Amino acid sequence: MVQPFGSELLNKSTSLLPSPHSIWKAPTQAVLSGDGPKELPGPWRLMLLGDGSPTRHLRLLTGHEVQIVVIAMETDNLQDPETPLEINELKAPLLRRQVWLNCGTNTLAWAESWWNVKEAKLHMKNKNQPIWHSLTQGRSELFREVDGLALVNADWLESKFEKNGPFWSRHYRFFRQERELTVIREVFNPLLETWLGKTSRKKLKIN
Repeated sequence: MVQPFGSELLNKSTSLLPSPHSIWKAPTQAVLSGDGPKELPGPWRLMLLGDGSPTRHLRLLTGHEVQIVVIAMETDNLQDPETPLEINELKAPLLRRQVWLNCGTNTLAWAESWWNVKEAKLHMKNKNQPIWHSLTQGRSELFREVDGLALVNADWLESKFEKNGPFWSRHYRFFRQERELTVIREVFNPLLETWLGKTSRKKLKIN
């Protein structure tokens, strides 16, 4: 029987936020093949559809280390209708973690991830560390597959980002030795246009 997390991992003071509501989604096959919306500029394509580390990208763009602020880290009852379908490939019971990604004084992204509880215990000994750092300790090989691209919105995102929605979002999986480790969703602050250039935030056509 899986034992519950100790207080060093679970955050009991703050509840999980509801996942943002999806306004538009790109077809899954278009995302998997890299055929993103034709109106999406090159730098944004790389940020949203590339398989690189977003925390590394944010650090390179801004010159600031990415600071992780944990919102909540709790067991998930899987009742949120906006949950990615790919979490069905993870073995229950599941843990859900939500964080803000800050660079300097700016909050540039929000992220949530789902984990099998045992895997979370193994890989997230430091809950305030970016997931990429946690998973690549020891230089273990990982594969990232971007599965979804969407425009999303939520009042609490607009408040934190200090921008009107909708916002660009993506979700992806990490694999190790052909086995799913986690599903991660990220939502990006339009303030990134400072470094990536302007981009549309409306329903777009797929190439």
